[in-house]
Amino acid sequence: MPRMLDVSDEVRAEIGDEEADRLLAGENAPGSYDCTSCRTPGDSEREPTSTVLFIGEETAVLAFAHAGCLPSQVVQVTEEQLQGAVRSIGGDISADAAVPAVTEPEKSVPEQAVLGVTSGLVLIAGELHPALVVEPTAPIVRPGTTGIGDDFLPLLIEQGFMPLTELTGVPPVQHGWSVLLAMGQLHAVLQPGPDGGQPVAWWQAHQPLQVTDGWRAAANKHQQVLMYAAPVGSIGRQPREDLLRDALDKAAANGKLVAAALPLAGT
Repeated sequence: MPRMLDVSDEVRAEIGDEEADRLLAGENAPGSYDCTSCRTPGDSEREPTSTVLFIGEETAVLAFAHAGCLPSQVVQVTEEQLQGAVRSIGGDISADAAVPAVTEPEKSVPEQAVLGVTSGLVLIAGELHPALVVEPTAPIVRPGTTGIGDDFLPLLIEQGFMPLTELTGVPPVQHGWSVLLAMGQLHAVLQPGPDGGQPVAWWQAHQPLQVTDGWRAAANKHQQVLMYAAPVGSIGRQPREDLLRDALDKAAANGKLVAAALPLAGT
């Protein structure tokens, strides 16, 4: 029986027309599945369903999601992440529906800094917004250069992030970037691929990060997440959201904060 499947052009390009057509005809697609995003049951015979292709260095795994949770897309992950996901869930669902366990801060440029990411709710104009605060553990220098200095904010500004002096409004949407939630957990911040190609991970969680019910509800309401970034030493690890907000306000006042609104991928 034909399935109510969405196979995006980028997924079709990876799996080929023949395989895509077989999926749409119902030959290789499951009827029922567990959504790779919200982990609740889905039925591709009765409700719109997205095909999501996770690609590692040597392995590709096709997953299925409610169309309202995730669009059909290709997500690049490491081979280790992909194999770990298949091993961890292989007893429950087939490899065709595996979900990658995406990794903790990838190593950044050459001083082996990692990107620390904190989630929290930020109050703007009387409304709570989901936010991610990113701060490296060491200065970030421009790729291909040597020496001292910190180019973390200039590099993000070149990507379209906006410098802030105060947190009084929602920053502009950064098109092409997104925040990936799967199984109700934070997995990655995605950026456009080279030459406008498939999205790639700008940051990946070593293990999927738990977010609060309030944060997830706000993300679903706004369908976007505010990302704030500051150089090393500007924010620190704050145990409470009020202290995190104070640190953000101080970083902005000192000219050490950039931000953007990133569309939400997943729920």
